[in-house]
Amino acid sequence: MPKEKNKFFLGVFTDEDDVKPATQACADADFTFHDVFAPYEVHGLDRAMGLSQSKITWVTFLCGLMGTTIALGGMSYVSWWDWPLNIGGKSPFPLPAFIPVTFELTVLIGGVCTMMGLFALCRIFPGKKARLFHPRVTDDRFVIVIEVDEDFDEAKCREIFTRHNAEEMKLVDHDYAADPADAEASVEGGAA
Repeated sequence: MPKEKNKFFLGVFTDEDDVKPATQACADADFTFHDVFAPYEVHGLDRAMGLSQSKITWVTFLCGLMGTTIALGGMSYVSWWDWPLNIGGKSPFPLPAFIPVTFELTVLIGGVCTMMGLFALCRIFPGKKARLFHPRVTDDRFVIVIEVDEDFDEAKCREIFTRHNAEEMKLVDHDYAADPADAEASVEGGAA
């Protein structure tokens, strides 16, 4: 098959029980994924795609550790050096009293940095226009998007998608984006 530049092959599914095995079958057939889109989290889909472990867990851990360090370091500095007070002969480092503030700062910094790290790693920023490959992918459809390269076998891909109950299959250009108005029309048409 001659190389087709800038093309994608889409498979649209209605059930997560079909999209996960279809994704695994595409990975086993060595197809190159652009992405797999789902309206909600499908556990194990990342492993089926062959993705590596997310870096977000490390961002959360390291930033949470930074929050713990800032909390304990700041309170220790104040109670030992900056404003030491001898209250009833108690220790200048009352760890049990520091636990609530340490916990809160760990969660706050870890959570905010996780959100910022997720946005940075996923290249999500204010004003970015979402690119939908199917008008109902945010509602109730799952879409597997395969990159068409020199090793792509359309017949094999169609066979995999058909075997796993794909509702729709099509070859699209690289800059393809579904029209969200089509989703409203298909929902209204189905309700009639």
